[in-house]
Amino acid sequence: MDFDWKAIVGSVAPALATALGGPLAGAAVGAISQSLLGKKDASETDIAKALQSADPEILLKLKQADQEFAAKMQELDISLEKLVVDDRTSARQREVGVKDNTNRILAYTVVGAFIALVGATILGYAKVDSVLAGTLVGYLSAKCEQVLAYYFGSTRSGDRKTELLAKAESIKGQ
Repeated sequence: MDFDWKAIVGSVAPALATALGGPLAGAAVGAISQSLLGKKDASETDIAKALQSADPEILLKLKQADQEFAAKMQELDISLEKLVVDDRTSARQREVGVKDNTNRILAYTVVGAFIALVGATILGYAKVDSVLAGTLVGYLSAKCEQVLAYYFGSTRSGDRKTELLAKAESIKGQ
């Protein structure tokens, strides 16, 4: 199925989306399945079909499942952010231990291809006027962002700082 149900989960249910990308993926899928379809063992296709309608009632159920999941994780003293950091740390430790240049070569290739594509487009050598070309540019851009996040860190802490600053302003204004 072409529908990206995880993108909807990412925008409506951030705790569940974070868990989907780590070792708690099974628990997250079970929580989503239970809230949307009333059973813990629904397939990803069934979940995608339920979310494809983007019915407000379905999205509300997803949001409630996200809040319950986050509360349960907090109750169990499981930090989703710590799991993400630990996952990233283990990947970096693997790279140090293996001393393999594959990741570095792929990183240079992806970033180089992105720079070449942007340069060619700006200089008029390439046109991005079809849906396929736009999709390919978007894909390459996302992969370049992943490479940069891997080597220079993620913007998750920046997002958190922005959220805290926004809350601080609303408190100050009261």
